[in-house]
Amino acid sequence: YPSGNLAIIITQARDQHMCIVQEDERRTLKIRALFQSDGRSTCYYPTGDEWINMSIYGGQYLDQAGNRVRRWMWPNLSPAPQVPLSPIFISLNRHVGVRILAQDKIFVSFLAMGRQAKFNMGTQMQASTSSQLLPPARLGEDELLLLAFRVRILQLFDRMRGCLNFPSSEQWNKMQPPMYLMTQAVKILELCMAADISDELRSSIKAIVNA
Repeated sequence: YPSGNLAIIITQARDQHMCIVQEDERRTLKIRALFQSDGRSTCYYPTGDEWINMSIYGGQYLDQAGNRVRRWMWPNLSPAPQVPLSPIFISLNRHVGVRILAQDKIFVSFLAMGRQAKFNMGTQMQASTSSQLLPPARLGEDELLLLAFRVRILQLFDRMRGCLNFPSSEQWNKMQPPMYLMTQAVKILELCMAADISDELRSSIKAIVNA
């Protein structure tokens, strides 16, 4: 961002690519969107509530109260005739926008100081492939809380190291958390979305990893 804060992170783990969009803030690791090359993607409102959620099968668009506004299936994964997906465009903030045109055309655009960067995070999955995919393992409430507190403790240790290495608060406040902590925080939020837990607990876990 023009402020110097990190806006978009692109990582690769084995054969998976991940795009993480962060909010323009220094002291909090607030994730606004996550896109993965396996077809799973989620966008969040500034409050942390889910905005858009997509998988290899389709997606849904929610309002800020959690009500479903739109739902769709990707045409190549359903034998039944489908209503064409109307293009979706949302602004995560004044610099980052997301445009959804098709399963293989999901664009994340960044615009600042007259310059633009655009990333296509779409993917093309075949029905034969998707039918063989296994559902992700689901964790219990206690396991999710333990994972969240573990990430939070590691975040605090990292800040302590920053304080020791850079006594001036103006310097260590600008430091970004290590990439592995950011990836773990994102994974925990994904597990929360798939788990059968209460909204209250889900919000608590989000607050822990994003503190």
